[in-house]
Order: sequence, then structure tokens, then C-alpha cells
Amino acid sequence: MPRPVPETRSIAGALEQTLSGSPAEPSRTRTLISESWRRALSRGVNPDHARPAAGRLAEIERRREGSGLLDVMPVLRETLLPSYDPQAHIMLVCDPDGVVLWREGSRPVIRKADSTDLVQGMQWREHEVGTNGLGLSLVARKPVLVHHSEHFARSLHWWSCAAAPVQDPRSGRLLGVVDLSGPHQTMGPTALALVAAAAKVAEGELRQRHWATVNRLRATASPLLARLPGQALAVDPHGWVAAAVGLAPPERVALPKDAAAGTVWLPALGMCALEPLPGGWLVQPQAREGPPAPGRVVLDLRRAAAPAVTVYGASGDWSRELSPRHAELLYVLAVRPEGLTAAQLAAQLFADPTRTVTVRAELSRLRRTFGTVVDTRPYRFSDGVQVELVLPERPDDLLPHSVAPVVLAARRG
Repeated sequence: MPRPVPETRSIAGALEQTLSGSPAEPSRTRTLISESWRRALSRGVNPDHARPAAGRLAEIERRREGSGLLDVMPVLRETLLPSYDPQAHIMLVCDPDGVVLWREGSRPVIRKADSTDLVQGMQWREHEVGTNGLGLSLVARKPVLVHHSEHFARSLHWWSCAAAPVQDPRSGRLLGVVDLSGPHQTMGPTALALVAAAAKVAEGELRQRHWATVNRLRATASPLLARLPGQALAVDPHGWVAAAVGLAPPERVALPKDAAAGTVWLPALGMCALEPLPGGWLVQPQAREGPPAPGRVVLDLRRAAAPAVTVYGASGDWSRELSPRHAELLYVLAVRPEGLTAAQLAAQLFADPTRTVTVRAELSRLRRTFGTVVDTRPYRFSDGVQVELVLPERPDDLLPHSVAPVVLAARRG
């Protein structure tokens, strides 16, 4: 749970202090909020005239269908709306671009929402509107409560908003944000806990649906694999292993972003033949003397919501979106090419050199995904790998979800 929200008068004073060009005093507001104010100020957002970007209503249905959230809307409604005075609050659900796809709640609050552009089709990104529940949760990738005058735009000071991200358990991709908004007098940490729980329930529903499809693929593929010589795996479109023969199966195989039939290099398995299966892929590792050496790695951190890495080598190239933690780890390894011990990495990421168990566990997952790209003792990019780090134009946009000391220092130059 977050620490108690400071008094409204103190928050308003801290915002005015930020607008004047002075950093807000830590005792007057939360770091999460003051960092968001600073990003909005650096982008020239005007607190008196900030408005969300208007989308086209004709696109809403297409966005809904492609969002991955349509199937869990009943779960979100049943978990959230009856639990928190539906007569005084509304539920909003947006996609990763901050576009509001669904809005449900009481008519009086919906009329109030209309007056502040909290409507379907509007894009509530931090870039245009400054600090708000939907936009900040998209950036921070965690549940947030934006209370009253913590909103950057003064037109939003009537509201308090509790928001939480919903992630696809198959890929780790951000699907969107669910938000509960209402008058600031009625909102507090309880609302945040409720919204965070609703997001987890939705992710649980998606996880159940995912494993049901994996089980169907297993039933289809197991007889086929039993007839094949050598090593083979059946994986779903996201790389989750349904069945295997001839090798100890990993839980998941990292597939290229745009997988296609043919021969492809997979970091964990080397050169493999891919063939389509109903609901997935047949993966057959090819005999080889050793892993092909990657020649170049491009770590692209320009998109805060979708950091990505591309590996280039003699066998072709391979791209993958990164989780927030893996993006942090690869960033540290890119800026410290000499390598770091687990304790040094823990200090860079958590300001606590004793958290070596966490670091080693994350790096183990990272190496299962990227194979020979990352080496150990010390942890570093492998010898001979050329690393290109692509950063956002604005230092404030560097991994804005991160509170790692090394990232905070880079944002401030």
C-alpha cells in the first residue's frame, strides 16, 4: 500500500512550487507524483489548458477487438463496480495508447466526466494531459492513486483516480489500464487496493484461458511428436511449451516477433526448423557444432511502454519486447560494458547490494531467453557483441517506470 496521501493544501503548494521551476519538497508530495509533474512540465503541458487528444470514435470498436481486454470486461465489471458505490464513481478502461475504450458508472458522474473529457475515444496520456490516473499507471506499470490536486491539470482537481495496469500473462505485454474515478472526498488507499485486485482477477481469467489453449494444443500435438525422430517441441504462438520429445522442455521458448515457417535461430535452442501447427508451432532443433555467435545487439528504449531488443547475427535477426525489469537489466549492462557482479547490479537497480538473490534469478530468466548474448562472471554482454543503445530524445522518458538509482541518475544527466 502507498503511504498516506499528503493533505490537499500541501499538494497544491508543491505543484505551484514545481510550476515555478523549483523541485517539490519530498515531504509535500510523493516521488511518483513529483517525477510525473516534472515530465509534464518538460513537455510544455499547461495545467490550465491541458486536454486529452481526441481520437476517432469509429476506431473504438477496432481497438476494443484488438485490445485483448474484451473477454475480461465482464470480470472487471463484476469485481469493481458493485464493490465501490456505483452511484458516485465510474470505471474507465484504456488501451496501451491511453485511449478510453470503455466507461461505465452512474449518470451524474458520467455527466461530470463529460465536462472534463473523460469520455470514450479520448487519449489520456501523460504527454498531453500531465499527471492523471490512466496516464501515470501506463508509465509506471503499477497501480497508482492520483488524488485531487496531484493531477497536473487543474480541471481535474475535483477527481481522484485509482488505476492499475492489466498485463497479458502469455507475453507480459501491457494490455491497458483499469481505473476507478470519483470525487476526491470518497477515494483513498482502499480504492487503489480494489482496483489492483480487479486487475489481478482479470489477469487470472486470461491465464486460465491461456492454459486451456495450451492443453488443447498438447492433445493435438502429442501424437505427432511421438512419431518424430530426434528432438521436437510443440509451442503456442507465444512460445509456451505444450509438449516435447527428446529433450527436457523449457517452460517457454522465445520466438521471433513475427515467426514464420522455415529455419530460424532461437537463443535457447540454436538453429531450429519451424512448422505451423493448429494453434501453435512445431519446433525442431537442428544439429549444430555450437551456437551461432550474435554480432550486434540493439537495445531500443525510445518507447516507454514497449522497450525492445533486436539481436543480429550470421543466422539472421531476432526481436523481442522486454519486461520492465529486463529492460532495466540490459540498460545497466549496456552502460557498464566492463561487467558487474550480482552485488554491484543490486546496488545499481535497488540501491541495496544485498539483493543478489533477486538479481541472479532475473538474470537466469534473461539468459534463458537470450542465450549466448549475456555472459556471467561478471554479468555483461558477451565478448565480440556490438551493443547499440537507442535512447529517447528526452532524458525524462528513459524507462519512466523505473526507480533504479542508475536510471534516476541518467534522467537527471
